[in-house]
Amino acid sequence: MKRLSNLFLVSLLSGATTLGAYKLLFESNGYFSNNKNSLTTLATDSYGKKVGLSAGILDFTEAAETTIHTVVHVKNVSYKSTNNPILEYFYGYKGGQTQEQIGTGSGVIISEDGYIVTNNHVVKDASEIEITLNNKKSYKAKLIGTDSKMDIALLKIDTGEKLVYSTFGDSDNVKVGEWVLAVGNPYNLTSTVTAGIVSAKARNIGTSGIQPFIQTDAAVNPGNSGGALVNTRGELIGINTMISSMTGSYVGYSFAVPSNNARKIIEDIMEFGNVQRGILGVEGGELNATASKELGINITEGFYINKVNKNTGAEKSGLEKGDIIIKLDNQKIATYADLSGYINTKRPNDKVQLTYIRNGQNKVVTVTLSKNEFFSTEFKGIELENIDAADKKKFRLNYGVKIKSINNENLMQYNEELIGNIILSIDNVKTTDIETVSKLLDKKDEKQSVRIEMVNKNGEIIRIII
Repeated sequence: MKRLSNLFLVSLLSGATTLGAYKLLFESNGYFSNNKNSLTTLATDSYGKKVGLSAGILDFTEAAETTIHTVVHVKNVSYKSTNNPILEYFYGYKGGQTQEQIGTGSGVIISEDGYIVTNNHVVKDASEIEITLNNKKSYKAKLIGTDSKMDIALLKIDTGEKLVYSTFGDSDNVKVGEWVLAVGNPYNLTSTVTAGIVSAKARNIGTSGIQPFIQTDAAVNPGNSGGALVNTRGELIGINTMISSMTGSYVGYSFAVPSNNARKIIEDIMEFGNVQRGILGVEGGELNATASKELGINITEGFYINKVNKNTGAEKSGLEKGDIIIKLDNQKIATYADLSGYINTKRPNDKVQLTYIRNGQNKVVTVTLSKNEFFSTEFKGIELENIDAADKKKFRLNYGVKIKSINNENLMQYNEELIGNIILSIDNVKTTDIETVSKLLDKKDEKQSVRIEMVNKNGEIIRIII
């Protein structure tokens, strides 16, 4: 009887322990309870949604379907004459052969009547341009205008029907980490879609610093140039332009011209026939730990003004050397690419609200942008200005800066021979325009000799060292 009682007592204690454990762990306030008021170290139901991992957010099918019909294949046909040096040397034979060269890329339809945006390098030197739509129909394209500085070109085709086109998104609102799609025609494959995220904004990968690329890790390969970078809503936020690779193929990073910059260029070409650029009228550089230490300041982000150009909006607004620009309108300015990228979306006479730091205090001023053609710079007593359309036509050039005046006593005797000449390069660096020349000369000492190549008023190439 005593043995039976002990067995009953053990069974009772076991049942109580099991029931207690169940209530402790699984009921409303238990460790494994779904009660949201309970303390738990497990991930909540919304965890995946917060980091953007749910299946709904990763569905790109609608954006892809919207975009593939707006992306076209661009074929560039050019002709190059070749000569045989042996025949020329022995027989004086001057005849040559004409070789056909073909380049390919992508483009994006931006209007129902057939306007297409692509990269300038895709159609550069083209004798013929052929566009193939996603439905395999082909048309001859007309080149409307280009901007080599920003690597954008505008084409036009006439199809006799309304076309599906991409709508522009606001690239200023793009966020790092945002999902994007790259759509193009790599390796002549039609309508290829790849996905990635925005890795960085306002990325400067060139020497001029004027191009604020959107960097992504979406796969972009040869042939993708000029194609669309879109967000998950199918809005055009960039024009795919280049990759960073040792092999020439995609290895992890690609770059796109922001849609706001591309759109402004296109609108300028359509309205004015050329690109209208406004300038602040300041020279200087972006801050970082090294630059700030050399300048003796404790601010490591922003644009440090080293010089304010005369008769510009910056001078009229009271900006001075030593001021640090930290914001334009609502756009934070941390680098030179931030500054130039935002200004490149504006035109002459546009007004921007500029926030800057002077003597440790934040100040705000409204600056009216000046016209780029009136921008000039001076180095070693030589005043330089941009060449105009007449100069380009006369000398058959699409770049260069003109000698406006001579204030250097050692060069005054050559005043008549030098004024009006077009400088093509300084120390073998191409003088694209005043903006790039100013940045180049900022790095040089006034006492340092420089080698200048120029075209004189008779069209002759001359070289001098000053």
